[in-house]
Amino acid sequence: ESVGKLDTFKDRITIVPGRTNNEEVIKKAIAGCDGVLTVLVPMGFDKNSSGTAHAILTHCEPNSRLIFSCGAHITKDGKDTYAWSFHVLVFLFGILGRLFWIGEIEDQVEACREIFASDRRWTVVRADNLNDDPPQGLPVWSHHYGDPILESSVVCRRDFAHFMVDALTNDALEKEAPAIVGCKTPSALKYGPTTNTTSN
Repeated sequence: ESVGKLDTFKDRITIVPGRTNNEEVIKKAIAGCDGVLTVLVPMGFDKNSSGTAHAILTHCEPNSRLIFSCGAHITKDGKDTYAWSFHVLVFLFGILGRLFWIGEIEDQVEACREIFASDRRWTVVRADNLNDDPPQGLPVWSHHYGDPILESSVVCRRDFAHFMVDALTNDALEKEAPAIVGCKTPSALKYGPTTNTTSN
């Protein structure tokens, strides 16, 4: 349904129409690609996130850099800590998503489980609140929610995209699940280092 939105770019990019969890569509779209950028969206009830992730992991080139994005509720090692209100929001989204046939958040969790278990060259970029404010620059990141640098809990969409593209050539992020925050947010300025990495 969204193919028409890309008409402006159709002379500069190759467009492969189809469902993103369709293995044949994915196989065709990523053939020969050195890098693949993917937004894991937990919408619908047809394994949209997990099906997309599985198809990419199965059909990508052996040495491709795979950059996935998802929400803050995803945890790689179980060491993230969240406010009680965040747990309530995730719980409510799960119930309301199923009730109103919007989507199932657990499918995004399932997708990331498969990614984390894969031997591919993946990175899973996590963010909490997104806005449409002017870009600040490359976001800073930390390994776990609950780290002070992430307290501001917001990043603009363009900076999120910037981080994903930058991750394609950042080997330090391979097999990491960085949680990001805007580089000029109060917590980033207070706790952030001069480079875009933090300690455990």
